[in-house]
Amino acid sequence: MAGKFELLMSKNGKYRFNLKAGNNQVIVSSQLYDKRMSATNGIKSVKNHCSDDKCFDRKVAKNGKPYFVLKAKNGQVIGKSQQYASNATMAKGIRAVRNAAPDAEVVDLTK
Repeated sequence: MAGKFELLMSKNGKYRFNLKAGNNQVIVSSQLYDKRMSATNGIKSVKNHCSDDKCFDRKVAKNGKPYFVLKAKNGQVIGKSQQYASNATMAKGIRAVRNAAPDAEVVDLTK
C-alpha cells in the first residue's frame, strides 16, 4: 500500500500536512502555514529532499526518545517525526519517509 500526504486545515484556518505510510501511520507532520500554496510547496519539498540523508536531522527529545526533523538543503524545517522508542525504530521511520514520499498522492481534506 502506497503512502499519502494529507493536506489539512486547522481550526484557526491555517494549513498543514501529514505524510502517512502505507499502514496509515503518520511519519512526518508539517508546521502550520498561512496559505494553502505554502503547504503544497512543503509537500513538494518533502518529495524533493527525502532521498538525501543529510536532510534528516536526528535528534533526542528531553525524555530521551529519538525523533527526526526533515530539513531542506537551505536548513528550513519541512517536517518532524513522532518520537520513537529507539534509534532503530527511528531509522525505520526515515526509511518509511524515503519509500512513501516520492510517489505519494496528495489527499486534500481542506474542502
